Amino acid sequence: MEQLPTVHKVAVIVQDQAEPFGLGSLVEVWGEPEHPEDETPVFDFQICTPRPGRVRGRSDYDLFVERGLEAALDADLVCLSPHYDYKNHDPAVLEVIRAAYDRGAILYAHCSGAFELGAAGLLDGRECTTHWRYTDEMQALYPEAKVRPDVLYCHDGNVLTGAGSAAGIDASLHLVRDLYGARVAATIARRIVVPPHRDGGQAQFIERAVPDCDSETFGPLLEWIVGHLHEDLDVDTLSRKSLMSPRTFARRFRAETGATPHSWVTAQRVLRAEELLESSDRSVEWIASEVGFGNAATLRHHFTRSRGVSPQQYRRSYSPGVA
Repeated sequence: MEQLPTVHKVAVIVQDQAEPFGLGSLVEVWGEPEHPEDETPVFDFQICTPRPGRVRGRSDYDLFVERGLEAALDADLVCLSPHYDYKNHDPAVLEVIRAAYDRGAILYAHCSGAFELGAAGLLDGRECTTHWRYTDEMQALYPEAKVRPDVLYCHDGNVLTGAGSAAGIDASLHLVRDLYGARVAATIARRIVVPPHRDGGQAQFIERAVPDCDSETFGPLLEWIVGHLHEDLDVDTLSRKSLMSPRTFARRFRAETGATPHSWVTAQRVLRAEELLESSDRSVEWIASEVGFGNAATLRHHFTRSRGVSPQQYRRSYSPGVA
């Protein structure tokens, strides 16, 4: 896990043809005032635009933004809000984001905002994503970029890109988790009434544009799994509980969740291990058994593969008072 800079000030750049849901997803995570009951960080949150004043929208209302781009010049996190006129780039915006990158700030472009990073030359050789409708176009425009059409977000160095619409919340919560740990991310997710982490990727939404009612089939099972992570949760066990053959269960589980049963369970075990590493002083061996990995070596393998650091390093970062 690469060490990220401390975030105190967050600047969001909006432009004409602003997409309101994308902007709202950024406000929900980064722009909330203090909530004493949450004990989550509060940021100096500012929205800015190349030409202060009226910013044209495309959803029957406009925005009024008082601040110019100078608000982004000293921001620790610079966010590019999506807009529908995404192939026309304001030179002043490109200059600001290049300067932010050069001074080590975090850049987060959501949905069509990722095209701004490409125009600024910041996606060359970098894994990135955007809304699934635009991924082919992005790859054609920026052939040196490593565009991934099948993920909710990509985090490569100090550059974060998010897929469309609600994935803006997923990407923001991922960044919060990297900066402040799983507990803070989960607290924010609970406040805005979303899961702290979604498995799968954009592919599940592309393939099933009109979803069926499979969630009614697996919803109770997923809740049961989270409460029984310490048990044997192989496909045979879960398929018996679902009254399906193993083959049918595995196929339908992947169709609904976007992940195999094994990868979904493993991700939940890693999330639970994060929580225990932050909130308890229990040994890694005990935590491994509690979350179903069996032993510390297996926990270290999956945790390091998923988070980029060992359980001990994670604990030192997010629970410095715990030995």
